[in-house]
Amino acid sequence: MPLSIKPKSQCKWDEVSLGEIMLRLDPGESRIKCAREFRVWEGGGEYNVARGLKRCFGMSTSIVTAIPENDVGQLLLDLVYQGGVDPSHIKWVPFDGIGRNVRVGLNFTERGFGVRAALGVSDRGNSAASQMKVGDIDWNKLFKEEGARWFHCGGIFAALSATTADVVIEAMKAAKASGTIISYDLNYRESLWKSIGGKAKSQEVNREIAKYVDVMIGNEEDFTAALGFEVEGVDENLSGLDPASFKKMIEKAVKAYPNFKAVATTLRDAKTASVNDWAAVLYCDGKFVESRKYPDLAICDRVGGGDSFASGCIYGFLAGKDPQYCVDCGAAHGAHAMTTPGDTSTATLKEVEKIMKGGSARVQR
Repeated sequence: MPLSIKPKSQCKWDEVSLGEIMLRLDPGESRIKCAREFRVWEGGGEYNVARGLKRCFGMSTSIVTAIPENDVGQLLLDLVYQGGVDPSHIKWVPFDGIGRNVRVGLNFTERGFGVRAALGVSDRGNSAASQMKVGDIDWNKLFKEEGARWFHCGGIFAALSATTADVVIEAMKAAKASGTIISYDLNYRESLWKSIGGKAKSQEVNREIAKYVDVMIGNEEDFTAALGFEVEGVDENLSGLDPASFKKMIEKAVKAYPNFKAVATTLRDAKTASVNDWAAVLYCDGKFVESRKYPDLAICDRVGGGDSFASGCIYGFLAGKDPQYCVDCGAAHGAHAMTTPGDTSTATLKEVEKIMKGGSARVQR
């Protein structure tokens, strides 16, 4: 294995994530603009990985974020408790009374169906997590005193404000100094970058962050929009991008960033909001390995599928599995996560491994 992962005996945490946790308001089968009630979940690209590693794979995980000291913040904490992720590294921020200065971010998300695409509307300006800055977190305590085998962050948190990207780099430098493996999910979101410089700013930020990353994660759009790697003959909408073309893109990325010890990615063809082709590719040890393909995968809620892929793949590495297991575990976990509502996984390791082996979906009695 190309990754030198510290043994569990030396670390309190298998994995630690840095990122914002939002309240997701889900209108169910209705639409945001005409809903009369919403179901509340917690979610966030980086947090979802820590939660999946805990709930599905039994890993010890913690989350680094910031939450305001009010009852909405306590609701978010209650959901984190249910997910099993340790909250001891949360920064609690005094509430100003009306959320003028600090608040919990909201994410209104409708699942889509058939020809109607899924839709996410963020309401997260001035959130506590977006205002995190260098010096807020005692990284020495986390990485050196407690110890962490793996650190994960992503492009969503890096895009939240002018200070969060600096926090990412601060954390990565501390993680690297302690021998912790670093993964990063590019997770490009046009809505987050459009008011602060668009793709050009995204590439400036992410190219700097990429210098510290051991395992880079993303989909085909992420590598073009967030890092600027393009493949000849493929337009900006990525039409016609097949696994072979994508492998060429990854080879360019690895050449540009020799610190990448592995690159993991999902490949999705959204035929409709309800039916996707789904698969994954992992570059590791100088070779590409492909997951089992899931053609015509029926989708209940696609949000969080990529995060569940990441947590499944990371679990494989932490458990000392070979690259084929890692990519198959990630793809199966992501596929399962999209069969249930909400951002986060409801799977067990047994269920994931059954899917990896091509197990039947017949009713179990």
